[in-house]
Amino acid sequence: MNRIIRTIAALATILTPSICGGAQFYVAPDGDDTWSGCPAAANADRSDGPFATLGRAVEAVRALPTDARGGTVVITLRAGVYELAAGIRLTRADAAGGASITIEGAKGEQAVLLGGRSITGLGPVTDAKTLLNIDPAVRDKVLCLDLKTLGITDYGRLRPRGFGRPTYTSHMELFLDDRPMQLARYPDEGWLTIATVPEGQDGGQFTCDSDRLKRWTAAAELWLHGYWTQDWADSFVRVAAVDPDKGLITTAEPHGVYGYTKGRRFYALNLLEELDAPGEYYIDRQAGTLYCYSPSPLDKARLCLSVLEEPLITLDDTENVTLSNLFLECTRGTAIEIKKGKGNVVRHCTIRNTGNAAVAISGGQANGVAACLIYNTADGAITLSGGDRTTLTGAGHYAVDNHIYDYSRWCRTYRPAISVQGVGNRAAHNHIHDAPHTAILFGGNDHLLEFNEVHDVCRETGDVGAFYTGRDWTTRGTVVRHNYFHDIHGPYTHGAMSVYLDDCASGTTIYGNIFVRASRAAFIGGGRDIIVENNIFVDCAPSVHIDARAMGWAKAYAAKDGSWGIYKKLYAVNYDKPPYSTRYPKLAEILDGDPAVPLGNVVEKNVSYRGRWLDLQSVKPEWVTWGENLIDGDPGFVDPSAGDYRLKPNSPAWKIGFKAIPVEKIGPQSTPGPQ
Repeated sequence: MNRIIRTIAALATILTPSICGGAQFYVAPDGDDTWSGCPAAANADRSDGPFATLGRAVEAVRALPTDARGGTVVITLRAGVYELAAGIRLTRADAAGGASITIEGAKGEQAVLLGGRSITGLGPVTDAKTLLNIDPAVRDKVLCLDLKTLGITDYGRLRPRGFGRPTYTSHMELFLDDRPMQLARYPDEGWLTIATVPEGQDGGQFTCDSDRLKRWTAAAELWLHGYWTQDWADSFVRVAAVDPDKGLITTAEPHGVYGYTKGRRFYALNLLEELDAPGEYYIDRQAGTLYCYSPSPLDKARLCLSVLEEPLITLDDTENVTLSNLFLECTRGTAIEIKKGKGNVVRHCTIRNTGNAAVAISGGQANGVAACLIYNTADGAITLSGGDRTTLTGAGHYAVDNHIYDYSRWCRTYRPAISVQGVGNRAAHNHIHDAPHTAILFGGNDHLLEFNEVHDVCRETGDVGAFYTGRDWTTRGTVVRHNYFHDIHGPYTHGAMSVYLDDCASGTTIYGNIFVRASRAAFIGGGRDIIVENNIFVDCAPSVHIDARAMGWAKAYAAKDGSWGIYKKLYAVNYDKPPYSTRYPKLAEILDGDPAVPLGNVVEKNVSYRGRWLDLQSVKPEWVTWGENLIDGDPGFVDPSAGDYRLKPNSPAWKIGFKAIPVEKIGPQSTPGPQ
């Protein structure tokens, strides 16, 4: 009888709205979902205290009468790890009454939302048959765990993700001490090379001169990752058959993007036979067994397997929701999705070890990501998409003060740190570095990309831009200003550009930036009405590039029926009618002459030191408006050896009308990550 009474009382507590002073709820690992959630810690007799789960706290918020919410409802998570069996979703109904909602980690504490399972109990491999598949040199170092004993039976799937392909959630991954382990691969570093393509580029097979193929014939599910034809397009493919005698690999559909080309690079992965280096792991999906070769003892290590495929948190048409001071990690999908809504913000969070992106914002107005630390995302990091391209109404989404690095660890191309699409969005004061491809990918109109520091990107690709847009005459009005680009080098075909206005992209302003050792810095690829003004270029090659590709090698692509589709994009926005004709009057006149001629570009008041100043390819100088530029002699930097490229008071640049660049505002203006 007493047990029944306690159960009824507990249910009553859950179903009864819990009203705390100031609408404040707490969650703690040692909490209880039958408590009120009002105290920050359990009381002495443990009859009341914080909730145990975030989901229960959200239920408590929903149960509050509208008039009891006041201005802000706050859910505070105390230090600890919270494994989410399902994602948390807030909707428009949760924003009722005009109150704002804050979900925060307690200040000075580490509250972790985990999309996976923490695991322990790995032991030596004892199965004799399995041991035969492990390199003899490391058999005593590889550990294993039967995941079924933990109730883990969904291991996810490897999929043919990559350039131009759908965004898939990741397979189950293993993370050690907050870093991703490497799915067992060969070679451990570097690449194999395609030797021949016997059935042609689209034949679905190729040869490789490596004796290693002999070890792969019995592999349960062998995958390859490669840059199969282009150095700016990678993809993952599943192997259908291996003939080691011929060195022949046949892949399953879909084959490598753009087919297979002799001399191109790839590596093999998902092989127990190649689990031979510290930091590697492998999951036998048929047996449900995890294998890993830890680089350090596991007795004090933190191991986590990603499980959740849906976002950790979804804000669906909500308003004024703040996610703050949280750690979000170890998930197969995107950590946070914000769909529509207004005034929602992710602030001072650490987001890492995701299977897709960190934060995806689509639709709505004035939603943003501010002062977050983001790294080890499998795809990109932040997506800002919003605004109306028909009416040129801006969304006002933003990504500011973030530190983003080591992103795109699975899909290596066109998964940027920040994607800015639509109309009227802003990426500012971010520090972006260490990535294989693009830092900021933008398209649409009237964006502001300013005060960002970008370096050591484009490290694994070619024909790539740190900032990139292309193939559209109509995506105008974007301003790239007061950014610091340095140490940007693409090691493969055509190298890297810093601001890459590719394939007739037009109408962008490049103003007041600093480019140092930044390869081809300001690159105009056949576009029009681009302003390059008041920039500093140091050791670039060249500082400015302008070509007329739509009149030459790309003429067929840029034609009315060409594969770039730039005429279709032109007509789709009614380019010669308001608001486009009034906002961009030069666009309204683009078909009055030959649009392939790169007219309307302006280059003035720039400083170029060392390196090479200018490349013109099939461009007549009179097509460009040239102002005065300082391209000879010492410009008088304050201390270039220390990276200080401010100009001294006696610099000759002032005489050509150069304006000071506010370098003190470049990069994050508040410390990224939880406080």
